Amino acid sequence: MSGVDLGLAGRRALVTGGSRGIGRAIALRLAAAGVRVAIGYRADATAAGAVVDEIGDAGGQAFAVAADVSDPAAAAGLVAEAARLLGGLDVFVASAGVWPYESVPLSELTSDRWRRTLAVNLDGLFHTTRAAAAVLAEEGRVVLIGSTAGQRGEAGHADYAASKAALSGLVKSLAVELAPRGTTVNCVAPGWVDTDMCEEAFAGGGRARIEAGIPLGRIADPDDIAGPTLFLCSALARHVTGTTLSVNGGAVL
Repeated sequence: MSGVDLGLAGRRALVTGGSRGIGRAIALRLAAAGVRVAIGYRADATAAGAVVDEIGDAGGQAFAVAADVSDPAAAAGLVAEAARLLGGLDVFVASAGVWPYESVPLSELTSDRWRRTLAVNLDGLFHTTRAAAAVLAEEGRVVLIGSTAGQRGEAGHADYAASKAALSGLVKSLAVELAPRGTTVNCVAPGWVDTDMCEEAFAGGGRARIEAGIPLGRIADPDDIAGPTLFLCSALARHVTGTTLSVNGGAVL
């Protein structure tokens, strides 16, 4: 039996937030499938360089590009530079995001925190996705990384939940807009994932409490999210668009 052809060899992808966590895992998965990858990152050049080196050591090609996606000009520059380095763009994955750990009721949530969260998670996603939509090749792929918090809400984190809930409408709207070009647009919504962003929540018995509420009994690792994302980027998912794929171990059904 022949192997499954994902149809990704030679394609060109930009992954924002690609220096760590879920974004890093997605970048590595794409590269292993033959995709040339631009790693978007905000500040940690060492971490981004390590991903580039890992891809290069495995025989792939990758570039690291720094940008603060909350800044419209910087976000547009990130996409433009990625397209220049890669000679075009076929795949765009938006994984850059923040999750403020401190639980704060909405009645006490400051305007500064609200704006900081939405500046990256929603404004930054808008800035980069807008720029990517303008340059993506025909039959491209767009995958936005959401969260179960956007599906069920998250008490004490209304800013984060609101920023992720907005992706549902954006994905559906853009899916229709880009459909005439054969481009698909989807969202992957992870539950809890074992990344440095969640370390504080896992401390002091937090991991065990969280796992007790997951039917599959464990917290995902980043590669658990990267696999479904790879599928949505592949030729296997050419007729899947405008949808949200939940990857949460059964925690939200």
